[in-house]
Amino acid sequence: MLQEQIKNNIKEAMIARDSVKLETFRGMSAAFMNELVAKGKKPQEILTDEEAIAVITKLAKQRKYAIEQFKKGGREDLVAEESAQLAILETFLPALMEKSEVENIVKAKKEELGIIDVSKKGILMSAIMKELKGKADGMMVKEVVDSLF
Repeated sequence: MLQEQIKNNIKEAMIARDSVKLETFRGMSAAFMNELVAKGKKPQEILTDEEAIAVITKLAKQRKYAIEQFKKGGREDLVAEESAQLAILETFLPALMEKSEVENIVKAKKEELGIIDVSKKGILMSAIMKELKGKADGMMVKEVVDSLF
């Protein structure tokens, strides 16, 4: 299971004295623990791989936001650190769909639902996000939907 793999990676990072990996894996482990507690489970229990991927996705989004903010603030040192952590997090996430694939799905769903005006954009977005959950970046889906109206 993914949670077990992260625990092993913490040990390997400690032995290798890789501070970036160690910090990232410890952060993931803490986020897993927080998720267990939030779900009313005991800290000794293990998340399913699907739950663990949801937690890692959330952490990756946080890193992306932080990178954006640090770039605005001119803190390139922190951008590099967050980018390194993001790269590690992304190795545990499934590959996301390309923009062209998302465009094809959005166009097909738009025709299927018979949506022709911008007032129904929310319905389209909701249907697509349910279908593409975990397979495509939400911001990219939003861009594609916006471009069709």
